[in-house]
Amino acid sequence: NSGESQEVLALLPAARRLGLPLIAICGNPTSSLAQAADVVLDVSVPEEACPLGLAPTASTTATMALGDALAIALLEERGFSTEDFALLHPAGAIGRRLLRVEDVMHTGAELPLVSEQAALKETLVEITSKRLGVTAVVGAGGALVGVVTDGDLRRGLERAADIRLLTARDLMTTAPKTIGPGALAAEAVAVMERHAITSLFVLADDSRRPRGVIHLHDLLRAGVV
Repeated sequence: NSGESQEVLALLPAARRLGLPLIAICGNPTSSLAQAADVVLDVSVPEEACPLGLAPTASTTATMALGDALAIALLEERGFSTEDFALLHPAGAIGRRLLRVEDVMHTGAELPLVSEQAALKETLVEITSKRLGVTAVVGAGGALVGVVTDGDLRRGLERAADIRLLTARDLMTTAPKTIGPGALAAEAVAVMERHAITSLFVLADDSRRPRGVIHLHDLLRAGVV
């Protein structure tokens, strides 16, 4: 804060040789550091909080506040987005909050799918083998028309006169809740909580075709919940 620390001043010749612009943050605008700088940001304080007036206390707080202000100003000037933050900060609690649905969803062979005409046995096998407690039901064009969950199976069996005739169309819940691949994983949690469900099918951006599925357990494992 004094602008006279020898370990800092020793770097000045190298900075000059490299042609680096120098912005000094210090509490003494007449210090050696300030005199050598292109821009001086004065963070001087009337007195330190230390009762002896020796330990840097108020001055360190002022310096941190200025550093935060500079960071926010630069963030706004550069248009720094949530996507930029997620790219540069993928780990830790903040990184988990910025995970996208596409980062944790099941795709390919892990995606449970049956046709509307699929028999009860085929539907049951698909739900069981994919171990997500749900399967998507797709129409002739591959678009999502419904979902069948474990609960749908039980309710269908209870009301059916002849279970051998049941198809996925008979069992499915129509107009299921869905989400896009680019949505935040935290948003998926909110949708599940709001509708008391444990899974969401992920639709391709330009169609109703299922691209993936995300389960509450995936979000728990990823630390989003």
